[in-house]
Amino acid sequence: MTDFGLLGIGAAIGVATTAPVGPVNIMVIQRTFRRGLFAGWLAGLGAVVADALYASMAAFGVTAVSDFVSSHAVTVQMIGAVVLFWFGWRIMRAHPHLDEGANGGQSGFISGLATAFVMTITNPGAVLGFIALFGGLGDLAPAPGDWLGALTLVAGLIIGSSSWWLLIAGLVTMLRGRMNDAWLERINRVAGGLLFVFGLAVLGRALWALFG
Repeated sequence: MTDFGLLGIGAAIGVATTAPVGPVNIMVIQRTFRRGLFAGWLAGLGAVVADALYASMAAFGVTAVSDFVSSHAVTVQMIGAVVLFWFGWRIMRAHPHLDEGANGGQSGFISGLATAFVMTITNPGAVLGFIALFGGLGDLAPAPGDWLGALTLVAGLIIGSSSWWLLIAGLVTMLRGRMNDAWLERINRVAGGLLFVFGLAVLGRALWALFG
């Protein structure tokens, strides 16, 4: 397959794995409302970095790392649940104002990127999902030892997922002018509550795997 074909497949996988609503989507929307387009998009890039690492493990066949993540799935899931609880609590306690930090500060930008990275990297299902997706490509996947093809596939994924986050941040930015502080308060409560729900789901899966 041509490099452009692999790039397109990678981009499609990037969008497919990023589009479903999850904790990072909620955080990107919340940060875009509070700090603007760049802050929201940068938060999404934190998830892109984590996805790219996991996708690289799958595409390049780094089985040792993949096996480690799989064998410690319960521990990683519990860490992920704690992270979701913590950030959900922080968001619910926050009282944002549209005129506060609209352009964001460097520390806020870095914090958003790091938070999304941690949320994504503590999801052991991600690497297993990429392994399943890449393995299901069959003849469309890069041949064993085709490092350039694997790199192109991962690059496509980065392009696809990064573009999705830019689209989401852009749409939220367009609607942001219609919002007021009361709306932001409600958004924070809903976002924080949903993060708690996701945390409970992750914790429940971990406990089921441990005791079920």
